[in-house]
Amino acid sequence: MADAKKLFIKTYGCQMNVYDSERMAEALESDGYEQTQDMNDADMILLNTCHIREKAAEKVYSDLGRLKDLHDEKPDLKIGVAGCVAQAEGEEIMRRQPMVDLVVGPQTYHRLPQLMEKVNAGEQALDTDFPEEDKFDHLPKRELPARNPSAFLTVQEGCDKFCAFCVVPYTRGAEVSRPAARLLKEAQALVDRGVREITLLGQNVNAYHGHKEGLAGLIWQMSEITGLERIRFTTSHPNDMDEALIEAHGTCDKLMPYLHLPIQSGSDRILKAMNRKHTADQYRDLIARIRDARPDLLLSGDFIVGFPGETEEDFEATMQLVRDVHYGQAYSFKYSARPGTPAAEKEDVPEEVAKDRLYRLQALLSEQQKQTQDSMVGRDVHVLFEKTGRQDGQLIGKSEYLHAVHAVAPADMIGTVQPVRIIEAQANSLTAELLHT
Repeated sequence: MADAKKLFIKTYGCQMNVYDSERMAEALESDGYEQTQDMNDADMILLNTCHIREKAAEKVYSDLGRLKDLHDEKPDLKIGVAGCVAQAEGEEIMRRQPMVDLVVGPQTYHRLPQLMEKVNAGEQALDTDFPEEDKFDHLPKRELPARNPSAFLTVQEGCDKFCAFCVVPYTRGAEVSRPAARLLKEAQALVDRGVREITLLGQNVNAYHGHKEGLAGLIWQMSEITGLERIRFTTSHPNDMDEALIEAHGTCDKLMPYLHLPIQSGSDRILKAMNRKHTADQYRDLIARIRDARPDLLLSGDFIVGFPGETEEDFEATMQLVRDVHYGQAYSFKYSARPGTPAAEKEDVPEEVAKDRLYRLQALLSEQQKQTQDSMVGRDVHVLFEKTGRQDGQLIGKSEYLHAVHAVAPADMIGTVQPVRIIEAQANSLTAELLHT
């Protein structure tokens, strides 16, 4: 039998891209590829791109430029670009980088085996359609070997919110939910392979409607799977956080006490300009209701500073909201225009002003994260151990609050949830000791 061809995938951006990369690797197995972690050893390199962050397309073109020398050394090397930049740029990628063999959008990667037939015949292959068929129906079944104890599962794609700064509705399309029966079957298959924690993914995951009782109904039904110990979901929109989902946070033991709920700004004027369709006080009230249901909830969020038209008063409203809500984790970014979005046509806030605001916001968020980390010392939590650490005898895992935790523990505890006591806090992780051995 001929040696398997080697596939190297570089994944940019969000957890949904991590999931997509896994499924693309599975789809390419039918063409004889197995994954490698060594780019120089690869017969095919696939860049699975994200269009959310600043200058996303430029970064992809830069990475492609760096691959040119490797391609010159290995003329038979296949190079592909997938994901949201592929969707947005399409033929431009092939025009600027003729060495690219394949460009495929996030809704059509189930067609990879057919596209590779063209590539193997010496042709370039491009597919950035929004097909009517459900790509998940056409992907390989996940009858695969044992895997890591935590996994992602895409349940919803696309977005109908059309925030003024965001390209997702244009690159991922309209909101589509996968049927609950298929998701439950896939979740069971993951558990059969050793998965103990599943994170449900979607651009607007709490807008999921593939179950008659929405995302909460799916979570409750998934919680009945024997062997599945933890459920999470991300990313949510405040307007889709219904009462059933709030109640699930307080009553479903398998739903973890962590919630990523972006607001982007604390200014009602800026929220309106962003087309967020909610106010800062509505967000505050929502957080209060969720915390009433689950008082120990750790909250995460997203913030954009320097949005066109943002004044110092608007920025201070954001700072006040952060003080009022208190975040255990958060992500903050300086606004950068995305071509084709409504906000891209507006005048930017001066660069030095936006940088200063980002610095001040990140200082406050970092202070809150440190307070949260420090508050964990002395607390007993449960950790799902996932892998070995750098030190002998050390394992690394996640607490129910999504904190990275490391502790001295036997290797056979990988894939199990263990009670530990936090004994030390670092900036991005916690040190613990086992409560029993």
